[in-house]
Amino acid sequence: MTPQELAIGGGTLAVDIAGTGPLVVCSPAMGDERSAFAPLAERLVAAGFRVATVDLRGHGDSSAACDAYGDEPTAEDLIAVIEWAGGGSAILAGASMSAAAAVIAASRRPDLVTGLVLLGPFLRGGGGALAAIMQALLLRPWGPAIWRLYSRRLWPGLGADAARERAAALTRRATRPGRWRAFRATVAGADHRVVEPWIIGVLAPVLVVMGEADPDWKDPAAEAAWVASRFADSAVVHVPEAGHAPMLERPDLVAEPVIAFARRLTAPADEAGGTIEAGGAPEIPDAIEAAEAPGTPEATDA
Repeated sequence: MTPQELAIGGGTLAVDIAGTGPLVVCSPAMGDERSAFAPLAERLVAAGFRVATVDLRGHGDSSAACDAYGDEPTAEDLIAVIEWAGGGSAILAGASMSAAAAVIAASRRPDLVTGLVLLGPFLRGGGGALAAIMQALLLRPWGPAIWRLYSRRLWPGLGADAARERAAALTRRATRPGRWRAFRATVAGADHRVVEPWIIGVLAPVLVVMGEADPDWKDPAAEAAWVASRFADSAVVHVPEAGHAPMLERPDLVAEPVIAFARRLTAPADEAGGTIEAGGAPEIPDAIEAAEAPGTPEATDA
């Protein structure tokens, strides 16, 4: 599919859009591309939703000459995609860094955001010494090789060979002319401390989807519980044998609760209700975990 282009912030975003029905906008992790959402998008379209998948600035088929990168510019882009796609409000599905952007967008424009699906979300951390170390590690000539080695561990649910091939392919695309500079700018802009003031303004229901084997967290379940505890209306789905891209690694297990969540939010009032289940997992109300905020997370954003 040839993506459509949306002009933003000195550049363009690549967007695939398919289906009819309520709108779901999907945005991937830093260093990843919209293809990470393809299996989930296919299932959402089949379930009666209109789905837009978008590449981050400087990633995939989006341009690499934008004026800013990171959480807040990505939030602006998600709002722009909703407005560009038309049809009123949307559900935002954001992975990793894009989850932070989705929270900001929902707080800025509650009239446009019906619900949030936060996959492997980073809503805190970034900046400081860790950011400086990451910037040094990603300098050329060694940076692309370090990123390739790091990223191949993000998706254990794909299997070692497929994860290694995907990491190599994404790194090749990230090192096209002008792209590595944009990627490093995204890393620098992924300071999730900017999210905190926006959380209180989120009115939409939130579904947190966390891979049980997500290597970006020392304790993925505890981080998912912390994220859910920040919102008034939230639920958690734990995805077995999945890492940092559960929608790609275990699409059926993710699609079932996401579709149920989306239907609950978009159904007429007299049709809403029921329960949400994740494969053989417990119903979502039983899966919600409220947790005291752990200390500084031991994680590296992706």
